[in-house]
Amino acid sequence: MLNKHIYNYISQLVLLFLLFTLISCTVINDKSSKNKVINTLERISLNYYKIDKLLFVNIENQEMYLLQKGTIINKFPISTSVYGTGSEINSLKTPLGRHVIVQKIGKGLPFAAVLKGRQWTGGIANIVKDPIDTQFDVVTSRILWLSGLEEGLNLGPGVDSKSRYIYIHGTAEEGLIGQPASDGCVRMYNRDVIKLFDKVDTRTEVWIN
Repeated sequence: MLNKHIYNYISQLVLLFLLFTLISCTVINDKSSKNKVINTLERISLNYYKIDKLLFVNIENQEMYLLQKGTIINKFPISTSVYGTGSEINSLKTPLGRHVIVQKIGKGLPFAAVLKGRQWTGGIANIVKDPIDTQFDVVTSRILWLSGLEEGLNLGPGVDSKSRYIYIHGTAEEGLIGQPASDGCVRMYNRDVIKLFDKVDTRTEVWIN
């Protein structure tokens, strides 16, 4: 009986040690990820921390961060273009550089509401949780329409992000979030884009790198 108690005690200690190690590694990895984000922002502009609200899209990690005065307050998994990055018209690529939200569309619409031409069709999308490409880039729930701020890169003839209808928006293909899958826009989980919609305004900058 005593040996059984000792065995159970040792087993609990081992489990606690493994749990502590897992938590520690998660915290270290998260801290390292945040440090990389801050280093990237500093390379773009040393004044990033002066911006009241800033969205940073990290293409490599397929993540988007919401910062307030330089402090990360939210992190969201996303999907950018399956065709890579670029600003050329009809390229279906995700443009790089500094952008700004110029229009918010979909306030008050139901979860997974289908939008076409920036208008609600009246339909509700069937959310696909499996990693399946349905061949339809359905826009759902909310739209944050982006305009470029850098002439020749994402603003102006041939490369204009607004004219290319580059959005941050919800998607029916939630199973593909976390990997490149869109036709140029930044896709989010529907619950996340609804949450984000209420946290940003039409002056919020969006830096894509």
